[in-house]
This record gives sequence, structure tokens and C-alpha cells, in this order.
Amino acid sequence: MQTVLIWFPLLTPSNVSSSDPHTSFRQIPLSSTRFSSISVSGAIARRTRSIRASPGDSVPSTAAPTISVDNSDPGVTTEFVIRARNRIGLLQIITRVFKVLGLTIDRATIEIEGDVFTKRFFITDSHGKKIEDSESLLRITRALEEAIGSGSNGVGVGMVPAVARSAVSRGVVVRRPGFVEGLGEHRAKAERMFSLMDGFLKNDPISLQKDILHHVEYTVARSRFSFDDFEAYQALSHTIRDRLIERWHDTHIFFKRTKPKRLYFLSLEFLMGRSLSNSVINLGIQDQCAEALNQLGFEFEVVAEQEGDAALGNGGLARFSACQMDSLATLDYPAWGYGLRYEYGLFRQIIVDGFQHEQPDYWLNFGNPWEIARIHVTYEVKFYGTVEEVEMNGDKQKIWIPGETVEAVAYDNPIPGYGTRNTINLRLWAAKPSSKFDLEAYNTGDYINSVVNRQRAETISNVLYPDDRSHQGKELRLKQQYFFVSASLQDIMRRFKEEHTNFDELPEKVALHLNDTHPSLSIAEVMRMLVDEEHLNWNKAWDIVCKIFSFTTHTMVAEGLEKIPVDLLGSLLPRHLEILYEINHHFMEELKERIGLDYSRLSQMSIVEEGAVKSIRMANLSIVCSHTVNGVSKLHLETLKTKTFKDFYGLWPEKFQCKTNGVTQRRWIVVSNPSLRDLISKWLGTEAWIRDPDILSGLRDHVDNADFHLEWKMVKRINKMRLAEYIEAMSGVKVSLDAMFDVQVKRIHEYKRQLLNIFGIIHRYNCLKNMDKDSRRKVVPRVCIIGGKAAPGYEMAKKIIKLCHAVAEKINNDTDIGDLLKLVFIPDYNVSVAELVMPGADLSQHLSTAGNEASGTGNMKFLMNGCLLLATEDGSTVEIIEEIGADNLFLFGAKVDEVADLRENGVSNLAPLQNASPLKVPLQFVRILRMVRDGYFGHKDYFKTLCDSVEAANDYYLLGTDFMSYLEAQAAADKTFVNQEKWTRMSILSVAGSGRFSSDRTIQDYAESTWKINPCRCPL
Repeated sequence: MQTVLIWFPLLTPSNVSSSDPHTSFRQIPLSSTRFSSISVSGAIARRTRSIRASPGDSVPSTAAPTISVDNSDPGVTTEFVIRARNRIGLLQIITRVFKVLGLTIDRATIEIEGDVFTKRFFITDSHGKKIEDSESLLRITRALEEAIGSGSNGVGVGMVPAVARSAVSRGVVVRRPGFVEGLGEHRAKAERMFSLMDGFLKNDPISLQKDILHHVEYTVARSRFSFDDFEAYQALSHTIRDRLIERWHDTHIFFKRTKPKRLYFLSLEFLMGRSLSNSVINLGIQDQCAEALNQLGFEFEVVAEQEGDAALGNGGLARFSACQMDSLATLDYPAWGYGLRYEYGLFRQIIVDGFQHEQPDYWLNFGNPWEIARIHVTYEVKFYGTVEEVEMNGDKQKIWIPGETVEAVAYDNPIPGYGTRNTINLRLWAAKPSSKFDLEAYNTGDYINSVVNRQRAETISNVLYPDDRSHQGKELRLKQQYFFVSASLQDIMRRFKEEHTNFDELPEKVALHLNDTHPSLSIAEVMRMLVDEEHLNWNKAWDIVCKIFSFTTHTMVAEGLEKIPVDLLGSLLPRHLEILYEINHHFMEELKERIGLDYSRLSQMSIVEEGAVKSIRMANLSIVCSHTVNGVSKLHLETLKTKTFKDFYGLWPEKFQCKTNGVTQRRWIVVSNPSLRDLISKWLGTEAWIRDPDILSGLRDHVDNADFHLEWKMVKRINKMRLAEYIEAMSGVKVSLDAMFDVQVKRIHEYKRQLLNIFGIIHRYNCLKNMDKDSRRKVVPRVCIIGGKAAPGYEMAKKIIKLCHAVAEKINNDTDIGDLLKLVFIPDYNVSVAELVMPGADLSQHLSTAGNEASGTGNMKFLMNGCLLLATEDGSTVEIIEEIGADNLFLFGAKVDEVADLRENGVSNLAPLQNASPLKVPLQFVRILRMVRDGYFGHKDYFKTLCDSVEAANDYYLLGTDFMSYLEAQAAADKTFVNQEKWTRMSILSVAGSGRFSSDRTIQDYAESTWKINPCRCPL
């Protein structure tokens, strides 16, 4: 018998490599550390022995792994005793389990007896105390059992081999010899593969440095002795991607083995932003990366700034999709995201003399290190052509003969979860010409036609939001939608058919979610695939379709719902138009049986809209064919039930649910506001809030602590310094850090009322100009920050941007005003800029006319960063009021139930002079309107239509009606800002109440009540 006794002093996650299979421990000075002697029976010299298990051996039943717990130690540790056959990487697996569970290894010993060892781990909880709770001990033991058992060549802890085989059937993923089934040559090859790549990549700084330099030399093709910040970013990104791919492979192998019901999230937009910082934080290796770069002469922050934004969407819907993917991965749900790989993304906004100009966003010019091109994953997508009827097995079948075919090529983007090994996939499709047609053109010498076909095919995935004011634009938009839908569904069906032979199982294994109406053609496409290709009868196919689809709408009013002209649809997708007519026929017949011949309601609810332009109502189609229809806030759902989809709610009230939108705290606090992250963790005593945002409510316990207030204000000042530096670099305007940073950043639209904000700034400017010097000293200085993009064809929004610049030029150059008032427009606002603006904002404005915002997520992001809100009671703000209390916001404006009456009664700008109506527009508003109309800020003729839109009965969004209430809310904000103790208290309470608005909560609600999917956590 040979015994080796080894002591590991203070073995904690910080000094254990989380991915080294041969875990090594850093040298610790002997003066500060106790080491036991290493005794080897029959040996004179002291030495450490490296032990490896033979790849082909199996653990005999007499040496089955066992785990026991001993709490008899009078100290503060709990002893876990693990007896098992030694193998490569086992120690690393065990230590990783303890790390993931938030436990600390105080010390450990190893006793070796032949090729079986006994490992003793002395463990404390996150507070340095003994673990005595029986449920916690059971949870830890089970986690160790699963981890050790899944890597023991099929033998679980304390189990005989027969039982172990059932553990394998659960789909445990490990890297070990024999993982691939097979005999002879195939088995030998598999074992050789695993012997070469037995462990995971290491995450210590030295290993990261080696991998970075490797990618500099062999991926970026630069000398490791001479490379710049951008090349360092590329090399680091590939280094991180390598680690994501390990987790990504294991996750999807585990999903394949366990066969859970999977969610497929279909969205034409994903506003992902930058990936580097988010990935290293979710992997838990930010500090190691920073240290590795620092030793190579680079700063992590500078390197991270080299990354461009992946702007594959616009506004809240697209960013919400990105947040959902992060939460799905973090909460271990088996999910895939599908979208389009737009070559140019959302346009770049260039401001020239105050006017917006659009330029293509060449975001792929320098490549995208995060994506993996799946050239072998391609599907044919068909357009145009004719439909023929043929007889098959005595039945008539429809066959679609396309007139054009393009190829969809997959590009995969790993999405890592936080605090878990799960890494899910976002698959984006790019359009390429069909190789078949290319070959025919080359064979006939028609090279020009081949080039034209290539350009026409690639146009499909070139541009996000093509201008659809023309027929060609509408056709391209419809092509994009069907291209995305067809490729995604072929991929989903292929995956389902690999594991199943009966389509009756489809609803039990597949959940398809429509993120707004853009993917709604999926319904007709699934029907076509089941009926035309799989030869199911119509009723059976329809029954399956109605069980697999769920639908979320982000639209408030019926006028904003998507419609597709029948002529266009029939030309581009002739078979789908037939199917849609058939669906509508069946629905109308069912509806007549339920409501009778009420032709008004039948007309309103029909999927086909008759009229001058016959169209398909995509929202009606989605409601009819989905088992669940989701609103994105309580107010939004109420509007859907009582107005937008009133008739459908009367027919199917059980379909309608509320899933208030959320945002991920990992992006909007952990990544964008690291100073606040550290402060929150310090005062809560844990980082668990990053996965469980409800813990943020614990900040309320410290809301009156003076020391906490001081640190909180210091964090805000640091963030304001960063923002001030950016403003000066971007615009040349120097701003005072003592001023209130007042921010409104969002898509430019009349209903979002940036014009109300600008009119309020003009009013403030007028007041300052009319004050004497003594009065000005009492004024709260303001830095007003506005940002956002106007749609290329939206002239009114572009005029708002120009007015903002004209007013800024007047104010910022007025020496009488100085630092008391500044106005800055931030160009090309995107996710990365938002990550800078939101932490530095004191006040954030959300001014939509009540009843126009479905949810809004910008308010949630500002809330998480301790910014106070000045807002109308619209969208999700209503629920924010419920959570943090009306006293902690500055509210103004007409309520939702008042807006319709105000619009109906009308408002006259002459009323203040004539006293002709109780609905008076204040004189201040009239004066400001005249200043703009009379050319005080220049461009008199250009702003005429803008002024007309808010004057008299044209003021549809009620700027005049809400103006005095708005000024009162601004005055209340000024008064509160002077009282910094009260302001800080409100700021703390805002963050404390923000956990409810995490996308984690949203996703959990969807998973439980809509998708019916369960977490599927990949084992360590």
C-alpha cells in the first residue's frame, strides 16, 4: 500500500484554475502558509506523484465512488470525503462544483491506495461558516454525485453499474474516453480523440496570454512582437470564443441526449451590441483577462472599445430580443434564437449642419470574431413560380414549382449564460445565390447573369429595414421575412426529424415563438411543410400548428399592425397565399357558428382584409393560430383586450396574457456600470443578485445609511465624469459635473415627444434670460442630452433633430447662460453609447403620450442605474410606479383614460386669449411655438410643418395640453436635486425596485405559462 498525503492551504476559487484538468496551485510563501509533509511509505525523498487512470479501465464495483459528509469537526468547516478511482480532471471537476455553488475550500487532503484515492475537502459557505442545513448538504452531495458519476465511465456515485447506465441515459455530457459508442477501429479512434483533448482550456492569466499570442500569430497573422489594440481585441475575442465553443458543444450535446422540449425564438431583430465584455463576465474570467492583457502591455477597457456594435435591430423590440437570449442561457432553458445576418445592419447616423444623414453601417468590414460560419448548413429558399395539382396515392396534392431559388447559409453566435455552463445558440441566416443556377449560368457562358443573380440573392440579407415606400421595397421586405422563416423552419424540422418519426410529438418537443408579426409567415410555412411535404391531412396539420405557436405583439394601435398586399404575396409566395385563404375559410366558418352572421365583426376579425388594396392581416393570422397572445405590459394587455383585439379577446379570453418586458441586469449594471456593481455587491454582501435580481430589494435596508449615501454619490460622479469626457470629445461642449444630467435617448418619433423636451428647454432658456444675476445663482444647472435616430423616410422626426441642433447652437453660445444650461445631441446612438450614458444620467425623460408606448425598456435600464424618471403614466412605467412608489418619480401628463376625450374635444391655441374653452394651452407654449415659427432659431420655412403639427386641432400627441404639467414636474425635479440626501434616497430605492424588471423574470414567466419548457442545466 502506498499513501500520499497532500495539504492544499486556503484552496479557493481564486487560486484554482477553473478549467485545468491537472489542477495546479500557485506557490505561496512558506512564512505565511502551513504545509504538511508529504509521506510516501517506503520512500526517503519527498515527492508529489502524478496519477493518471488508464483510458480503457473501468471502476470495479468494489471501488464504486462514494461521498460522505462529516460535521463533527469543532471548527468552522464541513468535511466532504470522496472515495473514487483516480482519473484525469476529476479534481478539477470537484473543485468546480464547489465554486459554482459559491462555497470555499479551506483545505484538502488526498490519500492514495493503489489506483483508488480518498479526497477530503474542508468546506465553508460564502460567509465562512460551517454548512449545517440538511437541504444544502443534500443539494451539494447531489451536485457532486452528478459531476463525479457522469465522468466515471458510466458508474455513478454509490451505484452499481446497472444503475449507472440509467444515469448515462439522462444525457450527462463529459469529456472522456468511450463517450462515443462503437467498437473496434471507431472506438479506438474516439479514444484517441479524447486522449488528445481530455480537458478544457485553462482560464488562468498565463494560459490566456498563450492563447492570445497564438491567435495574434495564427489567426490575425501578425507578429506576436508587434500588434496594436485592434489586433489585440481580435486575438482576445477568438481566445474567448474558443472557451465559448467548448461550453456550446457540451450544452447542445447534452440537449440532444436529454431531448427536452426546445424553444425556438423567431425575431427579425437582435440588437446585440458588443460581445466581449458581456462574454468574459458571463464566463467569470474578466479579472483574468484584464491581468493577461495588462502583462502584455494592453488595457482591457481600451481593447474592449475596439469592438463595433452588432446593430441588427432598432429600438426596444430588438434590444429586448438580445436580453431574452441572455436570460434564456442564464436560466438554463433549452432554446435557439433565429434571425437574419444583415450585412449593413441599422444605418449609421451622421449629423451635418444639424441635419441627419444616413450611411451604411459596414459592421462586418473587419469581420466578426464571435460568429462561426456554418457553410455546410444551407437550405434552399424558394420564391415566385406556380402551383400545380397532381394526384398522389389517389389523393390530390399541391406542388409549388418555384421560379427563383436562393441559398440560406447559417452563421452561429454562442450566447453564454452567467453562473452556468449552458451556452445556447443564436443562428443568423445570410442569403447566397443557388449554386445550381450559378453553375447553369457559367456552363452557358452567361457570366453577367450569374453576377446579377448573385447580387439579387445577397440583397435579401443586406439591409435592415429596406425603405418600403416603393413596390420594390415592399417586395424586398417580404422576401426577407420569408427567407428568414423558411430557413429557420427547415432547420427546426430537420432537427426534430433526426430524433422523432411521429409529428404528433411535435407540440411536446417544439415551441415556436413569434416576436411580433414579422415571422408570422411561419404559420403558413409550417402548414405547407406538413401538408405538401409530409402529406399530413389538413385537420391534423392544423391541430399541430395551433399547439406550437405563441405570439407577442409590441403594437398598441390597430393602424400600426402589419398587412401584406394580396397581389404581392400571390406573386412572391403563391402556395402560401392559397394556404392563408384556406386558413381564413376554416376560421370564418368556425366564427359564423359561434357569433352568427354578424358581418361587421366577421369583417374585422377576418385574416383577409377587403378594400381598395386587398391585404392579409398578419396580426389576425397570428392570433388565430397561436395558443397564447402576449402583451408586453399590464397597460398594453388592457389596450389589446378593450380596443386593438377586443373581438378576439371576446372569442378567446384564455389566450391573452401579460408578460411585461424586462432587461438583463448583467448588461445594464454588471457590464455598463462596474462601479455600481461593486457597490451593490459590497452592501448586499453577495453577488447572487446578478442571477437573482430580487435580492436587489435588500438595498432598502441601507437606504438611510450615510456612508452608503456617500459611496453612492461617488459612483454617480465617476460615471458623470466618463460621460462628460465623451460629450466633450464628441461635440466639443464642456459640461459641469455639478449640473443635473437630464437625458432623453430613444428612437425619434412624434409620440415619444422629443419636441416637448425641446420646448421645455427653450422655456428654461427664456426664464434664464429674463433673470437677474442673483436669481440665476439659485438655479439648478442642467445638461440636457438628447439622442436617437429618425427613420430615413420620417421627415417630421428629422426636423425634430434639426430643431434640437438649432436650439443647442443658440444656447451653448450664449455667454449670459454659461454652465446653467447646455444642450447636447448625441449622434449615432447605439447600445455601446447607452452603456456610457445611462450610468451617468441623473434624470431620464420618458414622455410618450399615455396609451402610445406598449412597454418601453429604456426606463428599466435607467432605473437599474439609479437614475430618477420623469415620465407619463404609460407602458411599463405604470408598473414601475407600483414597485417603487409614485413619490420616487416625477409624473406628469394626461392619463390613458383621459387622452381620447382630450383629442375629441380638441384644443385651441387661441383659448388662453379668448377664454373660449376650458382646455387651454398655456401662454408659455404659445410663446415658444411663435419663437420657432418666427425664425428665432433660424430655418423658419423648414420648421413650419413641424409647428403646424402641434398647433390647434393638429396637436394629436397633446404637447400643448401636457405642457404645464410637464413644467411642474421639471420644477419638482429641480427642487429635489437641491436636496441631495433626498435625491440619493430616491436613486437607491429605484435600483432596489428594479429587480422586478429583469428579463430573467420575464423569461421565467414565458417558460412556465406560455412555452411550457423546463430548465436543462448542462452538468459540469
